[in-house]
Amino acid sequence: MTDPPATSKGLEHVVLGDSAITLVAGETGGLTYRGFDIDELVPSATYEGVVSLLLDGSAPAVDPPSELSAELVRRRQLDDRTTRLADAVPLGLPPLEAMRSLLSLLGGPAWDYPPTRAQGLELVAKTPALLARYVRCSAGKPPVADRPDLGHAANYLSLLTGEAPTPERARALEQYLVLLADHGMNASTFALRIVVSTQSDLISAAVAALGALKGPAHGGAPARVSDMLDGVGTPDNAERWVAAALARKERLYGFGHRAYKTDDPRAVQLKRIARTIADPSRFALAEAVEHAGVAALQKRRPEARLFMNVEFYGAVVLEAVGLPRELFTPTFAVARTAGWAAHALEQASDNRLIRPDVRYTGPAPGRKWPTKAR
Repeated sequence: MTDPPATSKGLEHVVLGDSAITLVAGETGGLTYRGFDIDELVPSATYEGVVSLLLDGSAPAVDPPSELSAELVRRRQLDDRTTRLADAVPLGLPPLEAMRSLLSLLGGPAWDYPPTRAQGLELVAKTPALLARYVRCSAGKPPVADRPDLGHAANYLSLLTGEAPTPERARALEQYLVLLADHGMNASTFALRIVVSTQSDLISAAVAALGALKGPAHGGAPARVSDMLDGVGTPDNAERWVAAALARKERLYGFGHRAYKTDDPRAVQLKRIARTIADPSRFALAEAVEHAGVAALQKRRPEARLFMNVEFYGAVVLEAVGLPRELFTPTFAVARTAGWAAHALEQASDNRLIRPDVRYTGPAPGRKWPTKAR
């Protein structure tokens, strides 16, 4: 009799297959997109350049890539049909809830399997346009016209606020989008690849990915980081607040990551960005909570090696560029559409239905169903 196969709760250390998109080096704190280190990309790359890199497999000859940038500008225009459908979504929903419906409205006969590069660009371009339109209409404000002269990140802020952002805010958001564009086989990307593996369409897969991103264990915690910072209040209260929260067995949001056993490289970059753009008092508070949280967690669980994750200083950066908290996770999704599109194309290029097994632990076979009373 053979031994039953080993199980891995959460599929840890289970290799699904090969991917040439993103390397997450958890032990050393590294992150590369197609061989380009994130520390190389963040200072100079545009989001459009990273979209080109992820979807096409190589760096553009010039960044921003003129042809791809122009195509994104063209594709982010909303036609009459899409506008009518988007405006039918009930107003007043939390933006992340509305975003599921807005994404699904893009679907139709043209979005058939297999996914294409053009569909990927459509997803990247239309997602922030639809989201911004809904947010403004839901707030009783008129939609804002697209600004073809603005890049992807700056235009997103313009569509939300009605004003062209300062170069500093636009660049900070662009760097955030670059950092969040992909992260290997994370939960939302895995959900997307499962759906694509069934030979379903890209929009269905993206809606599934968005549903996975909503959970606080994956991408839904940035706003909770801001709430936590509000609760701490002042830097000199950080140690007391953290100790009390841990005593109550509460989670410290923005700390710990399944993949990283050292600093999350995205968090390191986001801290640098936050230092330059955030209100100094807010940054000082965040830094005090960081130091108190890391020290307390290492004291309680030294073997766990818990550090900041992308959501901690990500929240501080998103605050600083002027986004309300209810848009933090939707903006995470706006960034991740590039990675989702790249993974959909890669999955379809060498597809096999993803269907893992489980180890059955129920009653032994042979049970008898009760007969009807006579």
